[in-house]
Order: sequence, then C-alpha cells, then structure tokens
Amino acid sequence: MVKLHERKFISADPEKCVGCQVCEYACSFGKERVFNPTKARIRVIRENQINNIAVTCRFCETPACVAACPRNALSQSVNGSIIIEKENCSGCGWCISACDYGAMMLHPETKTVYSCDLCKFRADGPQCVKWCPEEALTVVTSDVLAQKARLSAIKKLFQTPGETRNQQPKQTTE
Repeated sequence: MVKLHERKFISADPEKCVGCQVCEYACSFGKERVFNPTKARIRVIRENQINNIAVTCRFCETPACVAACPRNALSQSVNGSIIIEKENCSGCGWCISACDYGAMMLHPETKTVYSCDLCKFRADGPQCVKWCPEEALTVVTSDVLAQKARLSAIKKLFQTPGETRNQQPKQTTE
C-alpha cells in the first residue's frame, strides 16, 4: 500500500486555470475515444466568470465514496485510486454524494460511476495534465501541495497594498 504522503493526484492551480475545458476533452477522448466533457474524469468548476478550478479524485486515505457504497462496488487500490466493479454498481449515487471533492461521476450512458485513475494504462500519464494549454494541472503528492500553499501564503504576506496577485512588484529607483 502506498503511504498517504506518497499518493499522487492531480492538482489544479486556480491562478493559471482559465476554464477552457481542454482537460475535460482530453480526458474523455483518452478514456472513451469521444470528445464529450460529460464522460471526463475531471471537471472544470466555474465561479462567476473569473474563478476556475479543475477537480478530480484526491485518492483519500479513507475514501468516503467507498464507505458509502451499499453494494460494495467500490474499493481502493494500493496506489489509492478507486476501483469500480461496474457489475455491482447500481448507479444509486451515494458515493457521488459522499465525495467531498465532487470527483465521483455517473456515466451518462452506462449509469455506473467512474473516477480518475491517473490514466494508469497510458505510458504518457494523465491526458488532462499533458494537454492543459496553461499548464495549470500537475500530478502532486499532498506534501508537495502543502509546500505550494505555504509558498503562496508567504508571497501574499509580502505583497504591498494595491498589488494584485498577477502583478509584479513595482521597482523603485533610488
């Protein structure tokens, strides 16, 4: 079993994500051979017109989706990804409701659930990461993500009033 701090998952940088949905199209094509974002294992969430973030499975240590399944259709692999026994899945949606990240989805045709597996059968890795034009997606561990959050917090501490998050500090000449 992979240790919690070594588990990898896809993280999106909200500073870079423009909400283009290329990740959804790349995922759906990589998994289903069709460009259909409703069949993607990643979802772009928009708040207003400015804030965008892509969400996918975080490979929780104790996944609520697995615990919520009344038919034991879900289990967890050694790397943390969710294994779905489609023949046991009734499409009841309990796992969808239980997931804190909104990462479990109901397939529009098969009416069974599915989630990200980091494109485990592809040598070139997750297609959403590969094709993101803004490089907003990365495969990380929780430790790497925590370090990024700490660095971001430190940068915000040293911003001067009036600076926006994408502006460079003004240079003064003396």
